[in-house]
Amino acid sequence: MRDFCLEGIKAKVKQHKSGLLDARLYAQSAVLLPLLKENDGSLSLLFEVRSRNLKTQPGEICFPGGRLQPGDRSEKEAALRETCEELGLAADSIEIWGGLDILVTPFQQIIYPFPGFLHEPQNIRPNPLEVEEVFTAPLDRLLRLTPEYHEITLQVQTPADFPFHKILGGREYRWRRATWPELFYEFEGWIIWGLTARILHHFLSIIR
Repeated sequence: MRDFCLEGIKAKVKQHKSGLLDARLYAQSAVLLPLLKENDGSLSLLFEVRSRNLKTQPGEICFPGGRLQPGDRSEKEAALRETCEELGLAADSIEIWGGLDILVTPFQQIIYPFPGFLHEPQNIRPNPLEVEEVFTAPLDRLLRLTPEYHEITLQVQTPADFPFHKILGGREYRWRRATWPELFYEFEGWIIWGLTARILHHFLSIIR
């Protein structure tokens, strides 16, 4: 049996760097909110339409980005790498600013959003394996949009072999329910919703 002492426990706790409990169980991604200047000098935000050949969320609207890879030194670097791969841009033509709030979903996802600026948007060459097309939305118009708001309910489902006999209340145990907000932005026939809309709403609330 190990001999635990107060000083030893204190030392281990002080050495521990706090993070998200069970983060390894979450899919971690980073996205870029890419601003660019139009010919008239106004600012627009670029969106991607995912390739319809993708297995997950084909044809949906998103920001450039993707999963963190073992070689990424940071979430910011992952956002830059994915943007370069998807838009065909050079890394030194993309300026990334500080991160927004981290989005943790009940669907075991962690998303790190980074606003930034595309210095050479004329060089965009979307990767057809991942991106069907891109479009831009003027920032001033996005700021005037009011998203449609809905809520979905998340409910616990237990497996057949769940040990109800070990908890007070048994099968009548009152599990908590949760709601998850869903926002819908409509812009010139495009529907921006889901996590992209949540991140967009957060960004607009900061700069408004």
